[in-house]
Amino acid sequence: MIRNYLKVAWRNIVNSKGYSAINIFGLSAGMAVAMLIALWVVNEFSWDKSYPDYRQLYQVKRNFNSNGDTLTFNSTSLKLANVLRAEIPEMEYVCEASWTGPHGLLSGEHKLFVSGTGVDKNFLKMFGLPMLEGDRNTALNDPYSIVLSESIAVSLFGKESPIGKTVRMDNTHDLRVTGVMKDLPTTSSFRFKYLFPFSYLEQTDENVRANRNGSFGANGYQLYVKLKPGTANRVAGKILNIEKTETKNANAMNSAVILHPIADTHLYGKYVNGKVTGGFIDYVRIFSLIGILVLAIAIINFVNLTTARSEKRSKEVGIRKAVGSYRSHLIMQFLAEALLLTGIAFCFCLLMVYLLLPAFNRLTRNEISIPFTSIYFWLITVSATILTGISAGLKPAFYLSSFNPVTTLKGTMKVGQRAVFSRKALVVAQFTCSIALIISTITVYRQMKHVKERPTGFNTDLLLQTISNNDVRRHYEPLKNELLQSGLVTAVATASSSATDVDWHTDIDYWPGKLEGETIEMGAIEISNDYFKTMGMELLSGRDFSAAAVPDSTNVLLNEAAVKRMRLKDPLNQTLVVDGRKYHVIGIVRNALVESPFSEVGPVMFLRSMYPESIMLYRMAAAASPHAAIAGLTEIFNRHSAAFPFTYKFVNEEYGAKFRQEELIGRLSGIFALLAVLISCLGLLGLAAYMAEQRTKEIGVRKVLGATVAQIWFLLSRDFITLVMLSSVIAAPLALYFLQRWLQQYEYRISIGAGVFFAAAAIALVITLSVISLQAIKAAIANPVKSLRSE
Repeated sequence: MIRNYLKVAWRNIVNSKGYSAINIFGLSAGMAVAMLIALWVVNEFSWDKSYPDYRQLYQVKRNFNSNGDTLTFNSTSLKLANVLRAEIPEMEYVCEASWTGPHGLLSGEHKLFVSGTGVDKNFLKMFGLPMLEGDRNTALNDPYSIVLSESIAVSLFGKESPIGKTVRMDNTHDLRVTGVMKDLPTTSSFRFKYLFPFSYLEQTDENVRANRNGSFGANGYQLYVKLKPGTANRVAGKILNIEKTETKNANAMNSAVILHPIADTHLYGKYVNGKVTGGFIDYVRIFSLIGILVLAIAIINFVNLTTARSEKRSKEVGIRKAVGSYRSHLIMQFLAEALLLTGIAFCFCLLMVYLLLPAFNRLTRNEISIPFTSIYFWLITVSATILTGISAGLKPAFYLSSFNPVTTLKGTMKVGQRAVFSRKALVVAQFTCSIALIISTITVYRQMKHVKERPTGFNTDLLLQTISNNDVRRHYEPLKNELLQSGLVTAVATASSSATDVDWHTDIDYWPGKLEGETIEMGAIEISNDYFKTMGMELLSGRDFSAAAVPDSTNVLLNEAAVKRMRLKDPLNQTLVVDGRKYHVIGIVRNALVESPFSEVGPVMFLRSMYPESIMLYRMAAAASPHAAIAGLTEIFNRHSAAFPFTYKFVNEEYGAKFRQEELIGRLSGIFALLAVLISCLGLLGLAAYMAEQRTKEIGVRKVLGATVAQIWFLLSRDFITLVMLSSVIAAPLALYFLQRWLQQYEYRISIGAGVFFAAAAIALVITLSVISLQAIKAAIANPVKSLRSE
């Protein structure tokens, strides 16, 4: 019986090659989109879950109450680490860590400048990081030890085992290699390439030693803990107010200590008023919905094309029923056809995904692959294919099997209004989804364009930055002079933060007009002279720092946002108190987008640095050839910093990286919207071809009676035009609702005007008319003699 079903199903597919091809291609495209998105979603959910006991791993964060607004920070104090170890027995491990940043690694002639992290000796055990060489239990016990990742070990030592060999870090101390760990997976939020003991920092950095015995307010480190199973809620209650014991420390009194699951780092990173409100998970949900919608559009195509051609199968149904077939047999027959078509579409879907994955991975910066060897993959995909086939074939099966055999065999069967209405409703549904995606794509593009065109307040063109190493800081003045004398650069400065970020925030203890209990969390950047000149920032009033550091060591410049936040009407010469030290305001600079371009500019103060800072900024001369300039800069830097490779970044590229996530969302939205429209148009093409075929004789009669090609075209197109316009009307409020919610996350955003809805409707209408016209004009110019010959 099943063999007969499949044989008949194959025969019907072969006999209707055009419609079968449309059905198979539409289904396979919809399934390919759904599979690509599903693989991407699974990959996103796999982030930070490669650690053996990831459910017990947490990062410690702080909620800081700033005038009723709760700000969430990753920075913690070493005192907090001490207290947690001593007072919270539910914590199996407590590991402090430095911020991940580049250090110079030197071994013989091999030198690297790559990111590493100083961690507690139990870090490797706590996270269960896989080791290729060495013992994770003891590898970080010695303060002067280092654990390399596999790729760094190869870069420094080739194929030789590095165990026991030394690596000179920052051209200052020799560290002995005690372990080699596997490279972190791409689905890890950690970005370190090697680990060294936190005890190394305590032995070599006086500030770290001081902070170990300091207060809860010395927040400059990261803290990770591993809890015993089932204790998370109890621990959260214990640690919430643990810093408030420092009653004389305003920072500590306003802080609440919280836990954030490591497994949620990637997807749930957005905090509003101290609570997780989402993050990248919002985009994962959006694209999951898009995948479902595109697959639904493909299924709608199948249903519409199959039911539209019902008259072609009516006599077959009548004959089968006349010779004794039960309705259940016919339902099984039509379901078998749907499943066979879906099975073929699934094979093409796998081929499409396999061919598209490399480009998709480049776009999303992932390493996703089809898990052909996974039994779960096949169980899920085959089950989904069967479900898709049943979903696509159920309505046509019940509809076709319901035909009356007497009516069909007499040739008097007509398709009812109910079936026609159902078909039109499905067309409206699929075009509503497609138009909503078009509206979303246009809105995302406009938002990105709006933000990218926002004035930055500084000049990113030809501006480069290098993370200063020990040699650069020691030789800063001669290096700066040689750079300026070379003619390759026009200005040089150093800062404690990169040109596109603010690495340090602090509280202002006092300012004129401060209200009782009021606090300000303000960005602070320590800079050298010529910083504003190098950055291209505008001084609005007052003066810049002088060339000598000491005279300006107690002076400060503010940006416009800081003046506004402190409500200073006459800010020059006012006195501020920061960390118990008095500063005098000597200048005001224009706001610059050194943090998020999607938000309002935050308050920032600029302090005069007494020594070269961690970031070196320099502006390349406009007349210099970029390629020649980089070669010249490399030569100059190597003369002053022989132990470190010359590394640099163009600031405009760093600033552009701030849009990477939104640009990805925009590109993916555009691609999926295009595919949704393409699949919808395939269905329209099939329906238009069928309608033209059904009305061949009517068209012939109309032409004989004098109808023009334009009139015939309008006759065949008007129903589709009406359906698309109705879809536009339905899609507009749906898209508006979701897009307004999406835009709320940005402080600097566009407003959605009526133009975007008219544009989306126009695009859909033009595409629809283009597709329909292929069949309508073909039918309109056909010779009426051929169609009327049999009458």
